[in-house]
Amino acid sequence: MKVHIIKRQTIQKFVERHAHGKRPFEHWLTTTINADWNRPEDIIKTFGTADLLGHTSDRVVFNVGGNNYRVIAKYYFGNQKMHLFIKWIGTHAEYDELCSHNRQFSVDDY
Repeated sequence: MKVHIIKRQTIQKFVERHAHGKRPFEHWLTTTINADWNRPEDIIKTFGTADLLGHTSDRVVFNVGGNNYRVIAKYYFGNQKMHLFIKWIGTHAEYDELCSHNRQFSVDDY
């Protein structure tokens, strides 16, 4: 299924504040919108460094820009498209802080 990213503007706003992330996020976006994912494991086939969070969270963490940035997204496989809801974007250090409070499963900043 084709991937529909919900709130691409969120990524654009993040890149405006983190200019070094422009090219890595452009690559991530291009790869994602051209992907054909039918199940969570397909995400990992495309992005080998991505992590699926828990068995019931329906969330994935993407490493972007050589592990400099993280994206947490919730995924939903619909009838004709896979929807990827951006829940959080930050630096690697910010992600570590988020995890130290066990918020990666529930954060919903966007």
